[in-house]
Amino acid sequence: MKAMRTIKYMRKGIVFVVLIGTLQSCLVAKDYERPEITITDSLYRTDNLSADTNSLADVSWKTLFTDPELQNYIAEGLENNMDVRIAIQQMIASEAYAKQGKAGYLPTANVGVNGSHQEFSANSQFGSIFSGGLNSFDITGNVSWEIDLWGKIRSQQRATQAAYLQSYAGHQAIKTRLISNIASTYYNLLALDAQLEVTRETIASRESSVATITALKDAGQVTQVAVDQNIAQYNSARALEVDLETAIFKTENKLSILLGRPAQGFERGSLDAQEIDQELNQGVPAALLSNRPDVLAAEYNLIQAFEMTNIARTNFYPSLALTASGGFQSIELDKLLSVNSLFATIAGGLTQPLLNQRKLKTEKEVALANQERALLEFKETLLIAGNEVSNALYTYQNESKKMVFRENEVAALRTAESNSEELLKSGFANYLDLLTARQSALNAEINSINTKLQQLESVVNLYEALGGGWK
Repeated sequence: MKAMRTIKYMRKGIVFVVLIGTLQSCLVAKDYERPEITITDSLYRTDNLSADTNSLADVSWKTLFTDPELQNYIAEGLENNMDVRIAIQQMIASEAYAKQGKAGYLPTANVGVNGSHQEFSANSQFGSIFSGGLNSFDITGNVSWEIDLWGKIRSQQRATQAAYLQSYAGHQAIKTRLISNIASTYYNLLALDAQLEVTRETIASRESSVATITALKDAGQVTQVAVDQNIAQYNSARALEVDLETAIFKTENKLSILLGRPAQGFERGSLDAQEIDQELNQGVPAALLSNRPDVLAAEYNLIQAFEMTNIARTNFYPSLALTASGGFQSIELDKLLSVNSLFATIAGGLTQPLLNQRKLKTEKEVALANQERALLEFKETLLIAGNEVSNALYTYQNESKKMVFRENEVAALRTAESNSEELLKSGFANYLDLLTARQSALNAEINSINTKLQQLESVVNLYEALGGGWK
């Protein structure tokens, strides 16, 4: 009966301690609340700030990029890219720590089997009582449980969970960046292909022109200088062809790394076939808080720093631990498992830190500084995100305007080149006019291709800046 009453009182005591601990933990360990972010309303630098919550980030990359080859390469990259696979392993490690954090409320328990033999000195206190040695055998189980009086364990659990979510958001950020890099590299390949095609057409044209200008020289209409100038232009185009082939080779190697492949060539479409059918809605700036993986990761880092401050604060308060041990203990091995060998111990301890060489105060000051730094990094990440959206949107709009002028420039210079060649054959133009027109026409076509590339890349950049691709 006495033992039953003791157990009953212990249960009531534990319940009381848990209730008091729960109430006290609410006072010491605070709950995280997102800080007020006043900069979201002015994140986008644009004259037409949209009130529409629809964002390009909500569009699947399979819908945005319609080129079948590009779709296949993005899918392959998401599966095989080394950075993505490394991020997955980091996420698995963070998940393991998060699981450990959840187990913080559970007691620790262990069992040990021990045996010892001690020989006493004849002149010692025990040697005068015991002749020879003393054996000791035991099978002991120990249980220890820390009561979460101030919310320390809860904060540790939340901190590990925030670290896991940060690694998960980091994985999403890598996926978003990878999709952007694959699309951008693919478009670069298409632009280089288009430039190489134009250059080879120019080479064929200039090779024919060398024969024509040589005939005109034999007829006495031009000098050897004109022939040499045409030969020089022909060789300049051939050198440009080599440069473009080198650039294509290196860009294919870059795409190989993104896809996790050995260096190789790739099947691909054409630059002219690339069209963006989606409306480029940027959505409201506040959407970046939920769409941008790096912004999400920055906030999870802030949450983790906040919980570490909670932990540093609770370290100033006393900790309460309940311990129990029991098992079998005997000086004779054959009587170890006897009922008479049973023993049990129950204890409770309250520990209040007093002098610790300023360690606890230092930990709190460092935690507060880290929390403030995490807040500033969170705000900075958000500012950078808004800046990237603004730049990409502005670039797309201006490259679209410039595209019209580039097309008109190419048409005018190709006409000038054709007319100059005809006038030279008829003796009504100088060969320098033809050389200038040819070089200008080639440069204009290459610039037009670059403008188309910049237009496509600005869409890719806007998609990444808004946080598209990972959903």
